[in-house]
Amino acid sequence: MRALERGGFRFGMLTLTLFTVLAGDAWRYSITWFGFGAITLGVAAFSVALLVRGRSRWSIGGLPYPLLVFLALTTASIFWSAYPSATAVGLVANWITVTAAVAFAVSFDWATIIRSLGLALRIILGLSIVFELFVSVVLRQPLLPLWYSYPEGPLAKSLYWSRDLLLDGGKIQGIVGNSALLGFVALLGLIVFGAQLAQRRKRLDWVWLAVAAFCIYSTRSATITVALLAVLVVTGAVLAFRLAQSGRVRVLLYGVVAVVSASLIFVGVAFRSELLALMGKGDTLTGRTDIWNSVIDLAVQRPVFGWGWVSYWAPWVEPFDGLAFEGGVNQYQAHNAWLDLWLQVGIVGAVVFGALVVSTIVRSWFFATDRPQFAPTRVGAFTAESLVPILILTALTVQSLVESRLIIEYGLVLLVIFAVKTKRGEAS
Repeated sequence: MRALERGGFRFGMLTLTLFTVLAGDAWRYSITWFGFGAITLGVAAFSVALLVRGRSRWSIGGLPYPLLVFLALTTASIFWSAYPSATAVGLVANWITVTAAVAFAVSFDWATIIRSLGLALRIILGLSIVFELFVSVVLRQPLLPLWYSYPEGPLAKSLYWSRDLLLDGGKIQGIVGNSALLGFVALLGLIVFGAQLAQRRKRLDWVWLAVAAFCIYSTRSATITVALLAVLVVTGAVLAFRLAQSGRVRVLLYGVVAVVSASLIFVGVAFRSELLALMGKGDTLTGRTDIWNSVIDLAVQRPVFGWGWVSYWAPWVEPFDGLAFEGGVNQYQAHNAWLDLWLQVGIVGAVVFGALVVSTIVRSWFFATDRPQFAPTRVGAFTAESLVPILILTALTVQSLVESRLIIEYGLVLLVIFAVKTKRGEAS
């Protein structure tokens, strides 16, 4: 408890935790699952200590109701789970993740959280460039995760930590071992670094913006491209609402936003094949449609409450042991958060989690566009950092259509932090 009194220690642990949820595979590939587990236990202990130390500043009733219902539903699902032992493991991971997020939300102010997130993103992106340079210049061959054993013969591309593509202009994977994930981390970097640059105008922030942009280009993910466009649209909408001087103008702007959003959705659906081809993708979305079909076939067998919570799929139990393969590798997620929710906790769980996402987005929108509602004693200029929650949520929502990260690791942590902070009405 005495260590919690030191601001440097608390900030360091916060940064370590954000690094871990954003780049968990960097630990798992380098120091094994046992090392990753030790770090996770340390984070869990730190989070509980924060909540105990600050117990006068929070209460269960003050947390978002959809979050509480979702936790209750996932926990109760062990009673009808088709794989209770895997559900127990998934629940431990779920509770550790949510506990850490709640602890950070009630213990740190907005500025500290964003500063820590920015530092974690800089470390990941910086190390990723150094890592890929090391592989390409020193090793000069693809690198597999350490401490793992692999069969003889050709291996699936997704198994490699780095495929030695930096100097060849290919898709780099960084320390996170996945190009799509590295691209998303870089997109988060663009959001956070951009807000910090606008807030404090330090020249070094331009350098990190360039690093993030380079990583996005070097990963060339179609999902990140769409998410980036969505972030730019939402940024423009927020700035327009900030400039609005009357309620009538805001009503007009809401109409414009509705029309533009509907038009973009129509274009995306009507010209789906052409847009995918433009981004170098086929209609199967790199095999995702086959995975989705397998998940849907299973989910309809238990549509209301699902098969039981599991978080990451457990490949050692049915039905996950042979549910979906891509590139010869067993998959650990549905590559769609909403299908994963339907599969694990049914329509009820998907609706409850959807309520958590929508309510958080709505509060984050007003947090960005209507600051006096959240900070009546600080009426005045808007801050650039108050855009960060709505922009990150926009990126997470887009990503949730092709990845399940929203319900695990960094997606769940960031969502819960924003949900709790905005529910408490705290200003940055």
